[in-house]
Amino acid sequence: MRTALSFAFAVMAATSVLPAAAQSPAELVQRAVAAQGGADALRALKTLTIKGTAKHWEPGQSVRAGGEARFIGDSTFLTRADIANQAIRVDWDRDMKFVLVERLRYSEIVHRNYGVALDAKGTARPMSGMRLAAHHREYTRGSPLMMLRALENPKAVTAIADQRLDEVAHPAIAFHAGTTRYIVLFDRKSHLPVAVRTRDADHIYGDSDYDLILGDWKTVNGARLAHSLSFRLGGREVQRLTYTEVTANQPIAADVLAVPDKLRTTALAAASADVPYQWVIRRMFLGRLMDSDAIYFPPGGGFKLVELAPNVQHVVGGTANNLIVAMKDGIVIFDAPVNEGQSRWVIDAAKKAYPGRRVSHLVLTHHHMDHTGGMRTYVAEGAQVIVPAPTKAYFEQVVKAPHRIAPDALAKQPRAATILEVNETMTLKDDTVQINLHNIPNPHSEGMLIGHVVQANVLWVTDLISPRGPLARNAATIAVGNALRKHNISGALIAGGHGTTAKQAENLAALAAN
Repeated sequence: MRTALSFAFAVMAATSVLPAAAQSPAELVQRAVAAQGGADALRALKTLTIKGTAKHWEPGQSVRAGGEARFIGDSTFLTRADIANQAIRVDWDRDMKFVLVERLRYSEIVHRNYGVALDAKGTARPMSGMRLAAHHREYTRGSPLMMLRALENPKAVTAIADQRLDEVAHPAIAFHAGTTRYIVLFDRKSHLPVAVRTRDADHIYGDSDYDLILGDWKTVNGARLAHSLSFRLGGREVQRLTYTEVTANQPIAADVLAVPDKLRTTALAAASADVPYQWVIRRMFLGRLMDSDAIYFPPGGGFKLVELAPNVQHVVGGTANNLIVAMKDGIVIFDAPVNEGQSRWVIDAAKKAYPGRRVSHLVLTHHHMDHTGGMRTYVAEGAQVIVPAPTKAYFEQVVKAPHRIAPDALAKQPRAATILEVNETMTLKDDTVQINLHNIPNPHSEGMLIGHVVQANVLWVTDLISPRGPLARNAATIAVGNALRKHNISGALIAGGHGTTAKQAENLAALAAN
């Protein structure tokens, strides 16, 4: 796979197909190369040093389902790319506003066959194969040399119908690099690339356009390079890069791109199939990527069931948890983290633990992607889905979203979904178990359910409390405490959608009213 420079994580824009443009694919590429200063000027770029700023957003973490994307934070970065040797280093200084307010400093070094991540102290570790594959794809997407590569590899270029971006139709080509098919849109007047698009599978939005929008072209060493890079998912911006200083052919010290032999020999090759690009890219934006090809847990880890009470099991071991509650004739499962893989494991484990019972209900505490990406698997299983108001319409769209790029169980065997909405309180009850669901006010999400398994006195809470030791007092824990008092819940064992468990009685200060 060709690794180039500039880095871009792009997103989905509305696609509409119009009649093919008059120019041939070869003409579009030739004119783009000329508009960028010509092949000789582009070939003369041996190294690039780029300083810039970045902003990130995440639509799957919005306050309101389907609402404005959550602002993640501002960053500065320094990119140094050795074009001839296909190596790149990006040093990040990130001022995070979500998930936590914190400062993250780290570096990423990517070579053609391996990649490493360095923490703020310079300690390096190999990248997972999926992270490396995502970087390879995205560095190629953002490379100012993409059209030069297309010119030099005409067999990799094919004709494609005009593509629509922001209600404007643009002539376009398809360019095949490695295993990726890029769709490049061109400006009819300047002939410069307008956008570089891929079709990606997203756990929530389904088959999606992921677009890098290029702008603010400036000349560097005779070649024209975009200095504004906006990345969109479904027309919604998720990353914006602004290059403030670009220098060509500046020597790069050998140690900048160096990787210790012991890491280079143990580093993983880039994953070549089934890479969940959107999950990897956007979790990197959040600073919350589990850098593991296992996706859900570190290498060598795994899911496991922890019995909290008779008929109540906590699924732990991954980046996010589930709760399994066995009723007389059915099984209730709370949340559907990440994607179909975790959902399939949890469903199978629940059926094994409680033979002869079907999964009757899935309770989604709120709409955020890390807790709902596997929801469609439960619909395929025939479970009723219970969600907090006002998110029903949002989840109806999740069920309807096309999944042809990476077909899941529901795409393979479509069936209608039954989605129930909780305005204030709902009770699931038989003669063995009672589960009370409460939609509570909170600072994290508009629409949030907590679940109280009455007989076992187990309280399921996601994100507002993530037990990892004594609870800190904040707006989220106060919101949970207010709900506990309102619904007369005391002495409960709090099971977290992240982390482990905490005893209500031992955290009264964190749960106390203002």
